Amino acid sequence: MKDGDGRYLVGLGPFRSCAEAPESGTAFYCNDFTLSDPEPWKIPAEVLEVDSLKELGFEGGAAEVDWSELQPDGFAKVFAEINEAIGRGVIEKSVPVAAECGMLTGAADVGVEIIGRMACLGAPFYSYGWCDGARGFCGGTPELLFALDACRLKTMALAGTAKADERDVFAVDGKEIREHEFVAQTLVAKLSDIGDVTRGGREMMDLGQLVHFHTAIDVELFAPRGMDDLIRRLHPTPALGPLPRTVDTLRSLAEWRDRLHCPSHFGAPFGLLHDGVFCSVVAIRGVHWDGLNISVPAGCGVIEASRLVNEWRELRLKREAVKSVFGWMG
Repeated sequence: MKDGDGRYLVGLGPFRSCAEAPESGTAFYCNDFTLSDPEPWKIPAEVLEVDSLKELGFEGGAAEVDWSELQPDGFAKVFAEINEAIGRGVIEKSVPVAAECGMLTGAADVGVEIIGRMACLGAPFYSYGWCDGARGFCGGTPELLFALDACRLKTMALAGTAKADERDVFAVDGKEIREHEFVAQTLVAKLSDIGDVTRGGREMMDLGQLVHFHTAIDVELFAPRGMDDLIRRLHPTPALGPLPRTVDTLRSLAEWRDRLHCPSHFGAPFGLLHDGVFCSVVAIRGVHWDGLNISVPAGCGVIEASRLVNEWRELRLKREAVKSVFGWMG
């Protein structure tokens, strides 16, 4: 894992799995979107800090991907179901995910090949990855779930997406602003009862090909809080989850994700506890693999003002941004 312009901190196995974070040392938090792993804390046998993953032998080779064309039919049906639920007043927002799949060819070790192809991204990205035998995922996410140092917590609202060359229109787009405000206001409400919340202004985060609305949120906690407690309070963020967030709306989202073949770790919290500081990111903007089968998922926030053609286009833009990081844009 790498925070912005810092060094990579890499854990090597075998890993010991625990239900709770260790009192000292280094541990990774790796769970799926539904937080179903009873022992999500992974304690490495060895920890290394490096400037480049090439120092550890991660070298992207000449392997290519045979991509399957992503058809809109399944997404369109889910989109219609979400719209119908919004019309009935069941939800205000949900976040369907569509995944483009392919087959990697010419790779001796899939994990080494894919991680080795990932470009070294600086701020505002967080680089993350996990490899367990023939399965894994990695990427560069701009979204922080939260960072915790004693009683100081930092998080963000990150929602609303446009191409970088459309930033002027994006800045006044009512639908994108409303989607972002859903996220920011919900986060503030979730945190106000456990600390003094300071919300920054809505700004534009420049990610090169894409821009997002971004609002920084800082919290001085009234009392120390456990990391697992905070993860369950904040995950899924309003940018990745339904509004309102209830057992029923989360169940519906999980069913939609399954129908659209979304990888189980997409949008899940992935974190690192090191030197007493915990940083957890939202595992988006990445590649997931199982053997030679790879997947590039992307999600979009659907509210009443959303239109199918615009959301389908946003999904494509996000997938292309990921592919460019791995050198798969031709």
